[in-house]
Amino acid sequence: MITIPANLHVVNARIAAACVVARRDSSTVTLLAVSKSWPASAVRAAAAAGQRAFGESYVQEALAKQAELADLALEWHFIGPLQSNKTRPVAEHFAWVHSVERLKIAERLAAQRPPGLPPLNVCVQVNVSGEASKSGCAPAAAPALCRAIATLPRLRLRGLMAIPEPTRESALADSTTRRRFAMLRELRDALNAERAEGVALDTLSMGMSDDMETAIMEGATIVRVGTALFGERKSK
Repeated sequence: MITIPANLHVVNARIAAACVVARRDSSTVTLLAVSKSWPASAVRAAAAAGQRAFGESYVQEALAKQAELADLALEWHFIGPLQSNKTRPVAEHFAWVHSVERLKIAERLAAQRPPGLPPLNVCVQVNVSGEASKSGCAPAAAPALCRAIATLPRLRLRGLMAIPEPTRESALADSTTRRRFAMLRELRDALNAERAEGVALDTLSMGMSDDMETAIMEGATIVRVGTALFGERKSK
């Protein structure tokens, strides 16, 4: 029987192997276990095997899990679309938000982040594939949004996030996927080269179960993996 600890071992081995090919230190890539739609017991099993960072997309589901797992020292990342009426619990209960696409959301997170907590780590989500159905700001709008977020209190602008469109080909061989990841890296590098106050991006959140190796080749520092770790996702 395949178990979550066994899957975690395989995923970490894939990350390590991709880093060898990319000539990178594996310590520069963080595995974010995407636990949305999975029960707290699955998170606990992964945590027992050494996983610390977990990604959630549904606020109420995440809060219930956090309460049930309060005995564990876990790092919670919000990775789903974020509406204005859900910013307060996210600001209060998460360490990271990967999906900021509008200044209004960032402003609400900054205002609602409790002063007693460390700054909330924030990534700007960029729609690198231009899909109408995909969340994220346009690449051309990302620099201004990043500069504005960098001025807000109680937030720490860390980097960029993207979810390229799925393709039918193997991600390792698919030049479209690789170009999308390269676009995000190049955008990060261009923003850092501007040396705008508060803009020193160290994070590229990109790559999932099927394309993490390609993302690592293009500089991913966080790969968001659900299916390869927990199995096929249950419908919500």
